[in-house]
Amino acid sequence: MAAFRHIPSIDVLLQQPAIAARAARQGHAPVVESLRAAADAWRTLAKADAAPPGDPAVWIAERAMEALETSLAASLRPVINATGVIIHTNLGRAPLANAAVARAMEVARGYANLEYDLEAGARGHRHVHAERLLCALTGAEAAIVANNNAAGTWLVLAALASGREVIVSRGELVEIGGGFRVPEIMAQSGARLREVGTTNRTRLSDYAAAISDRTALILRVHPSNFRIEGFTERPALKDLSALARRFHLPVFEDQGSGWLGLPQPGGWPEALRDEPSVGDSVGAGVSLVAFSGDKLLGGPQAGLIVGQRALVDQVRRHPLMRAVRADKQTYAALEATLGLWQREPARTEIPVVRMLLEPVEALERRAQALASSLGGTVKEGLSTIGGGSAPQSAIPTRLVSIRSTSKTAAQIEAALRAGSPPVIARIQQDTVLLDLRTVHPDEDSALQASVLNALGPAWPMG
Repeated sequence: MAAFRHIPSIDVLLQQPAIAARAARQGHAPVVESLRAAADAWRTLAKADAAPPGDPAVWIAERAMEALETSLAASLRPVINATGVIIHTNLGRAPLANAAVARAMEVARGYANLEYDLEAGARGHRHVHAERLLCALTGAEAAIVANNNAAGTWLVLAALASGREVIVSRGELVEIGGGFRVPEIMAQSGARLREVGTTNRTRLSDYAAAISDRTALILRVHPSNFRIEGFTERPALKDLSALARRFHLPVFEDQGSGWLGLPQPGGWPEALRDEPSVGDSVGAGVSLVAFSGDKLLGGPQAGLIVGQRALVDQVRRHPLMRAVRADKQTYAALEATLGLWQREPARTEIPVVRMLLEPVEALERRAQALASSLGGTVKEGLSTIGGGSAPQSAIPTRLVSIRSTSKTAAQIEAALRAGSPPVIARIQQDTVLLDLRTVHPDEDSALQASVLNALGPAWPMG
């Protein structure tokens, strides 16, 4: 117990130059709180006869400074995605193009004409931003932007169908990542669900039989993260749209993935062959289409709604619009991304597009160089699109295989996650695999350093 008498007071500790400097930078109160917590920790150790040797003042000061450093560290950090999942929801989905980052920074650091009409010199509307580009790329009459696609779907249903029935196929009552369930979103919007058909087969006649004076619209939902195969049936969008027009009803499609499907020299990967495009839906007569900005579009998180002007205007005027509207940085990044889509040669500046189109031969060269520096091996493998787009997609890739005789694959993978920057890899048959399709070429050297650090200085390869 005599050791307790040697603990200096907080006031004395605050007089140490390093602690005084920290208090000047970070504030008196958090430094005092950290010192008190460290002193309490030392007392607890002393009571258990486990107090570390040496001056308690030094130990308390060091623990307090470490705690203060931890409190200032950002929890959101850049990582290297070596999983091969291109649109990785857990890793922030689509990385932005340099042009989109630059535009967002440009408008973020000062004022912008977000809701100011420069021509009229009066208040304007944020909805005009990106609308022209969205219409040009999709063939729609009008467009608006919400903060994500779930919000966009909710907004459309609330604006057009609250208190009335929405017809949807039973096979499209999906749940996607994060607990987004179509029936629950419909309930929150005030719309009433009217299921038709069966899980695997819904005919046009099923929709027709369900239409009544209580019907507000017909909803079409992209299955997103699963696929029904075999004995199936689903009416074509053009036929569903024609049926809706006969009854003066809108068709609303929650497409999700945001695939524009524009012609590309050399073509797109086979994995996208069956992915519906926004332009095709608009061309088939769909009244409104909602989709994500941060999936196959490759832009910022946003919910994009395109379609007939009268319906878009009705959605735009709904009170919920203010609750889910996008900010100026989102509009700036979105406009820059859409601008790259318009210029065919510039599309590969969008990271998602670059990853989709990168030839296996280029990945082979990068993988061989990395494997050579690490003593690893290169093997064939498959990347996937992810993010609820093109379910079960598989794109040929090259993997760098990492093994060690002194560490298990789980230990290497954990060390990679603990690195700076963290590297997110995958494990297969007790082997760490690095898929370079989702690693930007500029990150190759950082990836190499992170792997060497994770393996350790005395690393023998297996």
